[in-house]
Amino acid sequence: MRSPEEADLRPRHGTVIAVDGPAAAGKGTLARRLAAALGLPYLDTGLLYRAVGRRVLDVGADPRDATVAEAEARALTAADLERSDLRGPMADMAASAVAAIPAVRAALLDFQRDFGRSRGAVLDGRDIGTVVFPHAQAKLFVTASVEERARRRFLELRGRGVAADPAQVEAEIRDRDAQDANRPVAPLKPAEDAMVLDTTALDAEAAFAAALELVRERVGQAVPERGKPTVANGDR
Repeated sequence: MRSPEEADLRPRHGTVIAVDGPAAAGKGTLARRLAAALGLPYLDTGLLYRAVGRRVLDVGADPRDATVAEAEARALTAADLERSDLRGPMADMAASAVAAIPAVRAALLDFQRDFGRSRGAVLDGRDIGTVVFPHAQAKLFVTASVEERARRRFLELRGRGVAADPAQVEAEIRDRDAQDANRPVAPLKPAEDAMVLDTTALDAEAAFAAALELVRERVGQAVPERGKPTVANGDR
């Protein structure tokens, strides 16, 4: 028999799809497209940690400062998620640093669970299938080689007009991987029942088709047919 605490982690209504993976693997793009195709709300949980990291930087503190980081996590507002400076190397490292702090993760956990439990959702992050929703009906772990992820991140930065050095981008990806995998709280790893999708050799369309097929195989008729209306990103 499951304990009350374990039962509370189960989705109450609708289908919950967890999409986890390392930086620049394409999980955000896939999660957004899955949500649109399946008519489910979508939440980019990484934005929560990016916004907390930015708030810590704004007050001139070190993102590794647990006291400040927890305070900023509890003060987080919806407006913080709309900031235009939540991407880039500084934001990446700040997000990874605050995400390693247990009190920050605890402060943001209820928000993530409440979002998914009410009507179902697609959530992407680094611990959705292992911690946030360990009983999600479908779990994807999206990955790609370090070299391919660095190439994608470099092209993304260049497309935004941001000057970047390919070697430096790859070094930052490797550093972020190490930080995420080795943190003591909720380290990045596939859930035991996750479906691993390696997108190294896949373009965006092929990756989406593969992800949609994997999800449908796992949940069957529990998700709507493609093309049904979806809730806009950021719905609270």
